[in-house]
Amino acid sequence: MLNVQIPSFQYKSKVILEDVAFEVHPGEHVALMGESGSGKSTLLKIIYGFLHVEDGSIFWGDRQALGPNFNLVPGEPYMKYLSQDFDLMPFTTVEENIGQYLSVFERETHQERIAELLALIELEAYAKTKVKNLSGGQQQRVALARVLAQEPEILLLDEPFGHIDNFKRNSLRRNLFAHLKKKGITVLTASHDPSDVLPFAERTLILEKGRIIANQKTKKLYRNPPNYYTASLFGEVNELPIKLLKSYSQIDKSVLVYPDEFKVSTTSGLKVEVTHSFFKGSHYLNEGQVEDGPMLYFNTPKKLKVGDTVFLNVSLGTINRRLQGGQKTNP
Repeated sequence: MLNVQIPSFQYKSKVILEDVAFEVHPGEHVALMGESGSGKSTLLKIIYGFLHVEDGSIFWGDRQALGPNFNLVPGEPYMKYLSQDFDLMPFTTVEENIGQYLSVFERETHQERIAELLALIELEAYAKTKVKNLSGGQQQRVALARVLAQEPEILLLDEPFGHIDNFKRNSLRRNLFAHLKKKGITVLTASHDPSDVLPFAERTLILEKGRIIANQKTKKLYRNPPNYYTASLFGEVNELPIKLLKSYSQIDKSVLVYPDEFKVSTTSGLKVEVTHSFFKGSHYLNEGQVEDGPMLYFNTPKKLKVGDTVFLNVSLGTINRRLQGGQKTNP
């Protein structure tokens, strides 16, 4: 088990992380989410050993992961880290970049392993291509293959698909995370993209200003976010008073509602005037103004015209689930 205990970490007198404590089970995939500057990358760098912590400890089972004050070369042999800086050898080929990270004691299996990794990152046709001639997204895939060359026990991924276009990103995500799960590799993924998290991470940690404010199973966290900040990391979300949705309600609180949770009516509900309608492929995301109230976002299967009036409703089941799920609401 990975055990992370960081009471405090500061850089140049600025506190970056505070009261960070969590565990990750062997083979578990945990996501780190939070806005830019929330501490995700710093946390991964501490775990890997790039940054020294005076106050805190990192253990993998009974083995302590030590920082740069103890290791001349950062990192532990059982752990790999994919940063946003690829650190590739630009004047050598793709297969040479990958091969350099394979064990010198298993040379007879090198080509087989390189071929396996090239297939995983979908770059078989570029095996003989020099890295300097690849696009940024292709280079990121090579960097990913390198950290997987000698299968680690723990893999730390920092925005692992940020440079890869959507055409390849979707299949690569599916292939990579299925491969890691099959191999039983423990994974921590820091990402801004919900598509990196929702389908693949069993559990998600939410960081805000260097603190962990949520640590739950991913599906539960999405369905019952504790606050607006958490919900907004998964996409558009609305926060509105329950009394605006249910005028008879005696509860003086607000509730979080995702755009797909609104039911549209032409006769009754919360009256909204459409101000924009954005095509999203499978649906339209609409922006609507409540008279003397907030701007709301809601989904419809068809495009609405600017100026159209519709009525929005939210089921009691959704409202009750949010309240029972412990959502921290504003009065």
